[in-house]
Amino acid sequence: MTGVVASSPRSSEEAATRIGAERAFESSEALVDSADVDVVHICTPNHLHVPLALAALQAGKHVICEKPLALHEAGATELAEAANGSDVQAAVPFVYRYYPMAREARARVLGGISGRLRLLHGTYLQDWLSLPADDNWRVDEELGGTSRAFADIGSHWCDLAEFISGDRITRLSARMATVLPERSAAAGRVSFDRGDDHGPTRSVHTEDAAIVQFETATGALGSVVVSQVSPGRKNRLWIELDASEEALVFDQEHPESLWRGHRDGASVTVRDAAVLAPDAARLSTLPPGHPQGYADCFDAFVADVYGAIRGEGEPDGMPRFDDGRRAVQITEAVLASAADESWTDVPAHEPAGSRR
Repeated sequence: MTGVVASSPRSSEEAATRIGAERAFESSEALVDSADVDVVHICTPNHLHVPLALAALQAGKHVICEKPLALHEAGATELAEAANGSDVQAAVPFVYRYYPMAREARARVLGGISGRLRLLHGTYLQDWLSLPADDNWRVDEELGGTSRAFADIGSHWCDLAEFISGDRITRLSARMATVLPERSAAAGRVSFDRGDDHGPTRSVHTEDAAIVQFETATGALGSVVVSQVSPGRKNRLWIELDASEEALVFDQEHPESLWRGHRDGASVTVRDAAVLAPDAARLSTLPPGHPQGYADCFDAFVADVYGAIRGEGEPDGMPRFDDGRRAVQITEAVLASAADESWTDVPAHEPAGSRR
């Protein structure tokens, strides 16, 4: 780890010590201009993604940038086009793609085993913002963007749905709800920390929950419920794909298995590289029965990006800036539909060289 820059010189020094970086940089400009920096990881609040990622790309650095890639499609397009016009690797950590059993579901759908897709449905539910005392920078639209719950976690669900199915959401109808219009003002609170009911409050304009129904390019129907205010749900990303020959269910909180439904019964496939499709087996790095989890997905994602940087080839499914732009397109369609209370088209643009 060459170096780190955070929100202040003191924070930078503390971060460098904590993660074992060689030094703390004085500014983001100094970091991206440093000759010994090869890859820049951008893990800042959302409003800084575009200027920092663009600066890194212009400096010829490889970039891993957190999602949402930008607060608006114009910024996401600028970054995607800048990345596509360069020789660098630019990736977005849609890491749920890296669960072996999600890859197994994808292999079955794209390989024709599951048959023609009919329905996609599921949820992404959390509870860490379910109380009035809960707060975070993501709640502030100036820092996090106009959409919060959907842009933050609904984007993950939609990316996984399109990735597994190989299909595209073409039009949608959305409703949003801000169930807590006031929250405790808690500047600087770490994500997922619990708040208290004392102190000043502030008005909230970003959504706590969203319900989206949609249609896909192949004619399948779908729906997803997204919430950050569902008590007891910590990170329930759950997706079902119902096709003509079988139904498939992937549950991120129980990621070691894939439920498969048939007309005459159901079965469960457990993670075992010996019986999985090649792409799923590649990501199954531990022996069966030794659980792999969320952190392993990040490891696999970073390994893919760094392998591509070293010239080892770009593995199938590695999420790039084009995929980050796609997520922003869907989010903007959700916002527009909720505002107009109408069906809204999602751009059909397919990025050049897409590996979906």
